[in-house]
Amino acid sequence: MSRNIPLALGLAASVALGELRQDPMRAGLLAVRLLPGRVRRGLGPLERRLAARARPAGPVATPSAARVPAPFGRPYRPVSGRVLHLVTNSLPFRHAGYTVRTQKLAEAQLAAGLDPQVVTRIGFPVTAGVLDARSKQLVGSVPQHRLLPPWLPYGQAAALARNAELAAGLVERLRPAVLHAASDHGNGRVALALRETFGLPVVYEVRGFLEETWLTQAPGRRRDDETYRTRRALETYCMREADLVFTLGEAMKAEIVGRGVPEERVLIVPNAVDDAFLAPPPDGAFMRARLGIAPDEFVVGTIGTLTPHEGIDTLLHAGDTLRRRGVPLRLLIVGDGPERPALERLAVRLGLDKGAAVIFTGRVPHAQVREFHAVLDVFAVPRTDERVCHLVTPLKPVEAMASGVPVVASDVAALRELVEPEVNGRLIKPESPHSWADELEIVLYSRNRRSEWGAAARAMVARDRTWRRVAATTREAYRTLGSLDTG
Repeated sequence: MSRNIPLALGLAASVALGELRQDPMRAGLLAVRLLPGRVRRGLGPLERRLAARARPAGPVATPSAARVPAPFGRPYRPVSGRVLHLVTNSLPFRHAGYTVRTQKLAEAQLAAGLDPQVVTRIGFPVTAGVLDARSKQLVGSVPQHRLLPPWLPYGQAAALARNAELAAGLVERLRPAVLHAASDHGNGRVALALRETFGLPVVYEVRGFLEETWLTQAPGRRRDDETYRTRRALETYCMREADLVFTLGEAMKAEIVGRGVPEERVLIVPNAVDDAFLAPPPDGAFMRARLGIAPDEFVVGTIGTLTPHEGIDTLLHAGDTLRRRGVPLRLLIVGDGPERPALERLAVRLGLDKGAAVIFTGRVPHAQVREFHAVLDVFAVPRTDERVCHLVTPLKPVEAMASGVPVVASDVAALRELVEPEVNGRLIKPESPHSWADELEIVLYSRNRRSEWGAAARAMVARDRTWRRVAATTREAYRTLGSLDTG
């Protein structure tokens, strides 16, 4: 199918012009990302400088104006079991825990007899720097719909109103029985506007508290900042207005209930894995050889998006301490993100660049993640003591546990839901390189303990955290909303 480059270019131009009015750095960043891959790779330093200097797009709407106007639409008879997932972005253009969760959940729902469809936020993927204006793609077995007008209105309120108008046309064609919106609030507000038009039930899936993440992205940000207060209010609005709220764990549920949502309307739908992750992992010898890791070296690593609250600097400092103690250690950092340049500079200052004591692989395809699991002796989750880390349970350690890799993690509330100390892993004081070094040294030299923890971790995931089980949970929840035939 044609990528419709002329439409993509026109849409990109409208986005760039809008950004120029607010933040030229963001406009320049989009321009660099739209360049052909070979040219863009050569401008990597410029892209990183622009990304560092660009202001994040803050919410334009105020809490009092949270409601998106209901678009025009005609009544229809819903198709039982058809689910329309409203998300910000998706595979194959954006690889992150968020997009993997969308895809795996939809695939599992399809296997469970539901009919999931995915629609991304207006402008995606062009707004992410991808010149592709196809209105529909099949990603795996899941239909992905794109809302790509010739021109994107400027400003969040106008863009979301247009988003709702385009989504209404899609709803009329697809005739879903339930709207399942994943955070952030933009998706939830559009879903609530569509409910007003079509009378469909709305599920709001809280995958994170993005106002808390915003706090960690730059120094000096505070909870009394207008951006923080507005984002929090808009997220809370979506939680309270939805017919059901899904979220990832107990700590997140407690936060949502604390915002005034009745407990019976909040359902835990955890991060999970598919059956392929529960199969025996591949032989790690090939990947070790490819990375230049000797058979007798220990490997501690992590996989994910490199952001400040992931605490990778703590792991680097701990690794430096262990190397100076004579521990034959390699650190493996798989993934990319805004913190990567700073982490690479820190590795050089610590001397970890010598002999490739730390390996930064960059982003890797999700299909290759288990090859890196097979290299690891320990999977590390050194998250900071920030509030967002206490609340949000990540996906990547669940995948590592499914592969039988023991997990050591920061002792924060959300990770206590995954790691049972001395059963399937160990919890360590966050932001304490000395504690991390001491505990890692004990674990690395305890081969039998690591083997037992890995087996217990895999058994826990197989029992509680498969996408098949999660899909069954969502199917039952939709049934309570009247979205499935019961006769």
